[in-house]
Amino acid sequence: MFASLAEKLQNTLRRLKGKGKLSEADVDMAMREIRLALLEADVNFKVVKDFIASIRERAVGQEVTKSLTPGQQVVKIVNEEMTRLMGENQSVLIESVSKPLKVMLVGLQGSGKTTSAVKLAAHLKHNGRRSLLVAADIYRPGAVEQLKMFSQSSGIQCYSNSDADPVEICRKGLKLAEKDDFDSVIFDTAGRLHIDDDMMEELRAIRKVLEPDEILLVVDAMTGQDAVNAAVSFNEKIKLSGIILTKLDGDTRGGAALSVRAVTGCPIKFVGVGEKVDALEPFYPDRMSSRILGMGDVLSLIEKAEATFDQARAKEMEEKLRRRQFTLDDFRDQLGQIKNMGSMEEILNMLPGAANIPREMKQLSLNENSFKRVEAIIGSMTCAEREDPSILNSSRRRRIAEGSGTTVQDVNRLLNQFSQMQKMIKKMGSQDQKKAFKKLKNIKGGFPF
Repeated sequence: MFASLAEKLQNTLRRLKGKGKLSEADVDMAMREIRLALLEADVNFKVVKDFIASIRERAVGQEVTKSLTPGQQVVKIVNEEMTRLMGENQSVLIESVSKPLKVMLVGLQGSGKTTSAVKLAAHLKHNGRRSLLVAADIYRPGAVEQLKMFSQSSGIQCYSNSDADPVEICRKGLKLAEKDDFDSVIFDTAGRLHIDDDMMEELRAIRKVLEPDEILLVVDAMTGQDAVNAAVSFNEKIKLSGIILTKLDGDTRGGAALSVRAVTGCPIKFVGVGEKVDALEPFYPDRMSSRILGMGDVLSLIEKAEATFDQARAKEMEEKLRRRQFTLDDFRDQLGQIKNMGSMEEILNMLPGAANIPREMKQLSLNENSFKRVEAIIGSMTCAEREDPSILNSSRRRRIAEGSGTTVQDVNRLLNQFSQMQKMIKKMGSQDQKKAFKKLKNIKGGFPF
């Protein structure tokens, strides 16, 4: 997420923090590098111009020149201005005066609108709300079936009608939601390959019938300025209330996220960070700014961990670690829970000082096949073998390999890695972060994930 932009900004600001005193020339050099980094990230040039002007005005003012740590003060200014650029405060869904909450999703084809509809319904379900999905995209082949399939697998009800036009489908869907007492209803409207009058006329007709509480535009973050241009057009014609940025976990340069709020005035309300149904997160401008500048995002990490980890099991694991009783069963459970939190890079980038964590650690990932192999090997062991791997002689290892469909070399590799991890855990209390990561990185044979 914003890897290239984050690296360039962090390098520039790190050089500033290393200076005991800042001259106007130092500030000019830093502003030039920040400007180039933002333009390369496809941020709107007018937004860049205003952003740099605001930072420079504050950076050469008294709040920096009279500061004991001028470099850190400039970093603070950049962080505050970037947060302001993306909206300052989190923007939540509007609370509907009368049930149900009506959310209308709009956007171009290929932006991830249909999957975002299901993700939003799942997000609301997680927060105790009962949602109805309405399939109003009758033009794209397979759109209705896709929404029905995704909603069924997520335990969310979906309404569709192959004999009606989109306006009538939305009207009947709303009546069903009111009749069955749903808390919210999400309308997946039709998109096009490009903006045209027919699409906008249909969206205006649907808006007139529904009088929605929210009109959210779904845009692909990887399209950069095209996403911003689409947002401007939609906002002019149907008046948006917010934006959902999808594919923020991809190779996005960050231009859309940093530009769209400033250009349209519409807040980013949610971001898509993966393909799974639960991979939709509320957008926090201050947290995103901190992550881009390498300050971490501990609050999001805590929330992600709380949603993933079982509290009782976590307490039990803490006690085991204190007693140095880390077994292969614990190893398997921890890998599974970490896997559910996302990639190792995503997790580590939420830590303060993420720029100092070795790149090799960030690139580790728990892919499905590797995890299944680890599960199969550990699952083929007896309870006694999982408790005490030292009893695993050559014949036992051959039996485990045959039972798990792996090789003896795979079994040996896993056991060696587990042994090294046990040793590392025993020493973690006396190791600083850098030494601990170095030990983790140097485990022979690489991780099983």
